[in-house]
Amino acid sequence: MSTLTAAVVPLTTLDAEALVDAARKAAEAAGVAAAVTVLDAGGHLLAFRRDDRAVLIAGETSTRKAYTALQLDAPTADLVDAVQPGGLFHTLPTALDRPLLFIAGGVPVHRDGRLIGAVGVGGGAPEQDHGFATAAVAGLV
Repeated sequence: MSTLTAAVVPLTTLDAEALVDAARKAAEAAGVAAAVTVLDAGGHLLAFRRDDRAVLIAGETSTRKAYTALQLDAPTADLVDAVQPGGLFHTLPTALDRPLLFIAGGVPVHRDGRLIGAVGVGGGAPEQDHGFATAAVAGLV
């Protein structure tokens, strides 16, 4: 019995640009000026775009949301309660060198059941950012 697994096509720059475009279009349709970050499976930046009208911190929050979703392989919207006092990850935000952000708007990206990256959106209300990121990932072919 072979233990080899089939190779999964990694997240490409073309994929990353499509994710950014889809998230930005969703944000624009909602009247939100947003920033969008796409990271590959190693946490490396593949694409970033901040709307000219987005608050400056939206760029940082979109990147941290993407990183958090990637590291924990879960939407950041699903992790908010886990960092509250008594939660499973209560001390995690201060335990690591890399900054995590447990606010909705980060979503992992999977292909053929494998984690290949993450997208993060900042600039709107957390629920809006989550919706924009989720819409972008759902549209990735």
